[in-house]
Amino acid sequence: MRAAATWLLDQRTLPRHESLKLWSTDLGTFLEHLTSEIEQLAANLPMSDVPGRVAMVGVGEARRRLDQPEAAGLHGETERVKRLARSVMALCDHHDALTGARMCLACDKPLDDGRPTQPYEQGSPSGDAKVSGRIHAACATVGRPRL
Repeated sequence: MRAAATWLLDQRTLPRHESLKLWSTDLGTFLEHLTSEIEQLAANLPMSDVPGRVAMVGVGEARRRLDQPEAAGLHGETERVKRLARSVMALCDHHDALTGARMCLACDKPLDDGRPTQPYEQGSPSGDAKVSGRIHAACATVGRPRL
């Protein structure tokens, strides 16, 4: 779902309204599942655990975005659904941090599968921040990694 959210955020044209409704449903359903899973993971952590507290802030933001009504017009609704996609990406990262998972930034598959890896760093789609991580060496030749 993280790769799908990245794809949506990379689009430079407005989608059809019917497609946008499907995106909204899919992203919303996934966020509902992921927010409850992160809440369960964070519930087992002490209050002083910073990654757990930060993840809960992300859960709160995702819930606020899920509660937003459908926006007026295609442009407004596209922006609302893109905010859902950003929450999907953020919560996937929080989930990875809480579970200790290390995922390839290109194919979103686990890095501990025995294949060679290499460092990767690129600007974030949501601003000037840098996204650092690792990718499978084979994924470096396939195309632009997801962020």
